[in-house]
Order: sequence, then structure tokens, then C-alpha cells
Amino acid sequence: MKKTIIAIISAALFCVSLRGQQTNAADANAQSSAALEQRIRELEDRVIALEGKIRTMESPQAAQPAQPAQPAVTAETGAPAPAPTTVPAPTPSPNEAQAGVATSAGQLPVYGGSSAAAKALNPDVSVIGDFVGAAGGNSAPSLASLQPFPSLQMHESELGLQAIIDPYARGDFFISFGEEGVNLEEGYITFTALPAGFVAKVGKMRSVFGKVNLMHNHVLPWVDRPLVSTNLVGGEDGIDDAGVSIERILPAPKGIFLEATGQLFRGDSADVFHAQQRSDVSTVEHLRGYKDITESTNLDIGLSYARGHNDSGLTLPGDFITQLYGVDATVRWKPLRRSIYHSFVARSEFIWSQRQQLSREQRSFGFYTSGDYQFARRWFAGGRFDWSERSGFDNLTDKGGAATLTYWPSEFSQVRGEYRFTKYAENRDSNELLMQLIFSLGAHGAHPF
Repeated sequence: MKKTIIAIISAALFCVSLRGQQTNAADANAQSSAALEQRIRELEDRVIALEGKIRTMESPQAAQPAQPAQPAVTAETGAPAPAPTTVPAPTPSPNEAQAGVATSAGQLPVYGGSSAAAKALNPDVSVIGDFVGAAGGNSAPSLASLQPFPSLQMHESELGLQAIIDPYARGDFFISFGEEGVNLEEGYITFTALPAGFVAKVGKMRSVFGKVNLMHNHVLPWVDRPLVSTNLVGGEDGIDDAGVSIERILPAPKGIFLEATGQLFRGDSADVFHAQQRSDVSTVEHLRGYKDITESTNLDIGLSYARGHNDSGLTLPGDFITQLYGVDATVRWKPLRRSIYHSFVARSEFIWSQRQQLSREQRSFGFYTSGDYQFARRWFAGGRFDWSERSGFDNLTDKGGAATLTYWPSEFSQVRGEYRFTKYAENRDSNELLMQLIFSLGAHGAHPF
């Protein structure tokens, strides 16, 4: 019996000691966690206080050296008056510094340096240079819209200013500097958050007629533009006018991307449209369809229509209308595993022009087809065939072709050589060798592909 009592007492004492050890361990862990949390809070307060001091030192007021106080002079004796006693301002607490609460000194901490403020207020700025050299002969007749390049020319310098205005709009300006003057190539605001999925642009912009008309010079895969673009759509300037553009993505089955665009312009676009009065506006409509054929290949097809008054009414009474119809197609191949070494792009455009004139309506047609193959990481080779009648003389036809070789030293520059052959309707032939250097400074926004 005595042994049993001793065993029970020993077991009870063992349980009590074990429970005490567990309690002590739990208490120790809790105290350790509390101490760690307190230490973290103290470190956070120190970091916040240091950040407040650094930002205060970066402020323009803190950057100016303190001027020594000039002692005041009494009017009676001319002796310096005793300096007034100053009470030091209390140091703000870390929480006050973090919240930006003003102290008794009346000074608020400045958040961010001058560079951050400049970035917030200034747009992204970029400059692209386009230098062209030419050799060979080009005896283009006076009636031809295609004019030869000079031997050496700073063809274009494009200044880009782009920025997000607010969560609902962005602004884009592209100013072209040539050797003969300055031109606003594009300048518009885009409203991206309209109801029902609409996107609107207001300003001066290139029209969405076809593919080439929408491209800036430095985006073209060639030094020049195709004959059909020069003869029927105004060439380098193209349909580029002040107006309003509205576009919307349309629902389509089987993974097809459809986009419809309608544009209303003032009615002045190079040699294509000319407005004599306010009602002589021009319109452009475009329907684009895009489809991924395989994981490496896609197809892009577009239908375009444009209508406006032409310049025949400058010398003759009456309204003379020009209508343009276009079909464009683009096939892209870019294998996923070798995308930086190999790719291929095939393009083609077919354009019909109906231009009213005094004698009769001129019905002209033209097209181009091209292919560009990337055979190495930085090397591209391409070819293009041109065939086009002239908008004012549909009985005259120009033909030609071009072969290009392009080298990209980096994504900010490219060097291109092009051999161009043109056979004009007046039985005049031209053989030219064109060299182009394109270089970019700054962050230039992407253009439509």
C-alpha cells in the first residue's frame, strides 16, 4: 500500500513538472515573439524617420544654404540688440513624418525628388532620324508622281511626344522635320474608355486606308513607297488630315478578330482630296480581319473605302469626287522556337481609283506585292513588284521592282540597301541604288503593324 501511494505521488509530481516546463516554454516563445515584433516596429520607425529626413533634405528649401542672421541695431545707442532666444522645434514622430503632418516649424516633407516630378509632368520624348543616299539615274517624267531622291538627304527627323493624360485618354504627337520645313505628321488624343467598347481619336492622323498609308517612313520595310501608293493615294503624305476616328472590335466566331473603323476628315489630303468649303469633308472606312492559322502563322485582311472632293473644282465649276477602293492582305510566319532568327512577311495591296474630271472619269488601278525574309538574327532580305496606273491619266502605266537587304545593329538602328528599277509609261527607265540609315533616340511608341 505504501509503495502504491509513493508511485501515485511520484506520477503526480512528474505531470506537474512536465506541465510547468510546457507552460514555461510557451511563455518563453510568446515573450520571444513579442520582443521580435517590438524590434521590427522600432526598425520600421527608424526607416520612416530616415526617409523623412532624406526627403526633407531633397526639397528646394533644404537645398538652399542657411543665411546667417544679421544682428538688429537699436535706434538709441546704435549697439547690436540682444539676439532673441529661439526654442527648437520639436522633432516629428515617425508616424507624423510618414503621414506628412506639419510640425511647428511649418515645413512639410517633400516626397520624391525633382526628377520624379519632372517625369510625372513631361511626356515620353523620342527622335528618329532617316538619312537616305542615292546613286544611279532616274529620269522621271514631269507627270509622274514618283520623284527621285537627291544624292544625299536627311530625309526625315521625327520627334515623338507621347503620354497618358489620365485613366481615360492618352496623347500622341509626331512632328516631322525635313530639310525644307516642319510638318505635324500626326497629333491626336485617344479616348480608350468610351461606353460599348468604342475607341475614339481626335486630331490630325493618318487614315486607316490600306496598310502602307498608315505607316511612318521609318516603319516601312523599304526605302521608298510602292508606285500604287504614290500614284493613287498621295505618296509619302498620303491621306493625312485633321478629323475624328471611331473604331470598335466586332464579335466574330472561330477565333477571328474583326475591327471596324470610320473616319471623318476635313477634306485636304495631298493630291488626293481637296476641300473648297466646309461641307467638302472626306470619309474613310476600314474593316480589318485577323486570324491565327497556326501557332507560327497568321493572316491579316483588310477592306478600305475613301471618298472626297478633288482639286478639279479649283479651275472648273462643279463638284468633282474621288473614290478609292482597297483590299490588303498580310501573311506572317514566325516560328516560336527560332523567332529571333527566322521570320517571313508577305504583303500585298490592290487599289482602285475613280476620279471625276471634266473630260471623263478616270478609272485607275494599281497594286504591289512584296516578301521579306529574315535569314539571320540581324539580317533581312526582301523584294517588291509594283504596277500602277496614274490617278489623273488611267492610260499611263508605271511598272517597277525593288530588292532590299537590311541589317539591324540593334533595335535602335538599321542600315538598308535597295536596288530599284522603274519603267515609266513614257518608255523611260531608271536604275537606282538607295542607301538608308535609321536611328532612334528615346522611347518611341509602337506603331500599328
